[in-house]
Amino acid sequence: MANKSYEEAIVALQNLLSEKGELGPVAAERIEQITAELQPSSKTFDPVQRIKCGFTYFKTEIYDKHPELFEKLKKGQEPKFLVFACSDSRVSPSHVLNFQPGEAFMVRNIANMVPPYDKLRYSGVGAVIEYAVLHLKVENILVIGHSTCGGIQALMKLPEDGSESTEFIENWMKIGLPAKAKVVAKYPDKSFEEQCKYCEKEAVNVSLANLVSYPFVRDGLVNKTLALRGGYYDFIKGEFKLWGLHLDLSPPCSI
Repeated sequence: MANKSYEEAIVALQNLLSEKGELGPVAAERIEQITAELQPSSKTFDPVQRIKCGFTYFKTEIYDKHPELFEKLKKGQEPKFLVFACSDSRVSPSHVLNFQPGEAFMVRNIANMVPPYDKLRYSGVGAVIEYAVLHLKVENILVIGHSTCGGIQALMKLPEDGSESTEFIENWMKIGLPAKAKVVAKYPDKSFEEQCKYCEKEAVNVSLANLVSYPFVRDGLVNKTLALRGGYYDFIKGEFKLWGLHLDLSPPCSI
C-alpha cells in the first residue's frame, strides 16, 4: 500500500508538471521531497560505506597522528593485559577502558566466560591463554562482566533437566553453572532480574577460578609474574568495579 501511494503521488506530480509548466519548480521540489521521505532505499544502512568511513577516521585521526606508536607496533606486540570480555556490542573494552592498540590481548565471547582447562573441548581458549601468558608475557588477566547480559540471563534460565533448545549457547553457558547454583542458593527470594545481576558478577569469579586450572597460569601466580582480576561494567549507571582473585565475591572498588 505504501509503495502504491508513493508511486501514485509521483505520477500525479509528474502529470501536473507536464500540464502546467509554470509549476515546474514547485512540483519538482515536491517530487524530490516525497522521494526522500517515502522511498525506503534512500535510507538503508550501507555496511560497506560504514566500514570505509570507520577506517578513514581511524587512519586520519589515530594512525596518521601517532606514527611513533605504530612504528613500534610494526616490530611486535607487548600487551600488559589479557582481557576476557563479552561479545555484547555495548561493552567494547577498548572504549570502556580506553585500551590503545598493542595494550590488550583480547578474547570476546558470550558472557565473557573462561572455561576450565580442557585440551579437547576448549582448545581455542586454552591456546589464547597459553600464548598470552607464555609468549606475550602478559602481566594481568582481566575478566569483565557487564549489566543486563543476555548470556547470563540464558544461564539463569537453563532447564534443570539438562535439556537444550539451542545448538551452542546453552552448552557454552553451562560453564557458569557454579555461579548460578551459588546465586540461587544465596538469594532464593530475589527476583529473576536481581538474581541475574548477582550472577553477572559471580560468573566472573567462576572464570577467575577456572583460570587457575591452567598450569601456566598457576605458575605465573606462584612466581608473581601474573595477576588475575575481575571487573564489572554497569552501562546503565556508567560505573566500573574491579576486584582481585577470590573464590567468593569480595567488596569491589569503584573506578
